[in-house]
Amino acid sequence: MGERGPGVGFEFPTFEVAWKKRDLLLFAASIGATYPDELHFLYELNPNFAAFPTYPIILPFKHTDSEVIDFYARSDSTPIAGVPKFDTKHVLDGERKLQFLKPIPVTSEGRKFEVRSKVLGVYDKGKPGTVVETEKVLVDAQSGEVYTREVGSGFYVGQGGWGGPKGPKSVNFPPPANTPPTATRITQTTLETALLYRLNGDYNPLHATPEPGLKMGFGGPIIHGLFSWNMASHAILQQFGKSKPEHLKEFQARFAAPVKPGDKLITEMWQTGEKEGGFEEIRFIVRVEGGKTVLTNGRALVKVAEVKAKL
Repeated sequence: MGERGPGVGFEFPTFEVAWKKRDLLLFAASIGATYPDELHFLYELNPNFAAFPTYPIILPFKHTDSEVIDFYARSDSTPIAGVPKFDTKHVLDGERKLQFLKPIPVTSEGRKFEVRSKVLGVYDKGKPGTVVETEKVLVDAQSGEVYTREVGSGFYVGQGGWGGPKGPKSVNFPPPANTPPTATRITQTTLETALLYRLNGDYNPLHATPEPGLKMGFGGPIIHGLFSWNMASHAILQQFGKSKPEHLKEFQARFAAPVKPGDKLITEMWQTGEKEGGFEEIRFIVRVEGGKTVLTNGRALVKVAEVKAKL
């Protein structure tokens, strides 16, 4: 078995989550689903109405609430046994990976869903800070069936040097060298992009009012990293998977730089030809036009819809 590092296996309290059809409609609209080809994400009476597959990424913020919540109170998580208590006001998203095991129903009504979370690793990166890697699974509490599995890491800025393990070298998924992207998608954000996206349940003041961003050195509000992450998952599913939710099996990316409201985002996607049981690996990056790459390590497994050859 080998020795487990500090905090590994620590379980956070389980919490119930809930969503309505309206939540799915808002989410799809907020990440760029388009009319008329994606009415199955945007209109509840469409015969193929379905949840956009990455929707569960929002549930750990939302819980069962339909009203706004105090973000700081909610994110002040249970301290992890065996490691120092970290200040959750200074945590940045590191990387997120979501695996889709079963499509979620269009409403949780009449069922009880919960999120079960545990620590996979706590890594001391010295002066820069500490990385906490967690696993969150979305489970039907009655049947025990798992719908999605998320592996995420949070980076606690400047909170390292407590003598913990350095952690494994991170695995990278760069785009193929010297190869133009298979497809490119341009998304123009606005000054209001984050104000719409936050209504999904992610009410961090950093994305709504200038003060926190000024304190953190961003010069004002920034757009949720998960907005760019979800926007890219939508671009990929629409581009390669005919917008069919069951065509996305896995999706991940690393948060590399902030996005300012009004930035133009460029998503570059590469088909790799690598297959895993009928799903092809797509690599991608998201960058700000004329600026930094904001999502790196982008990787998705997609059932690529056959494109008819041009004769």
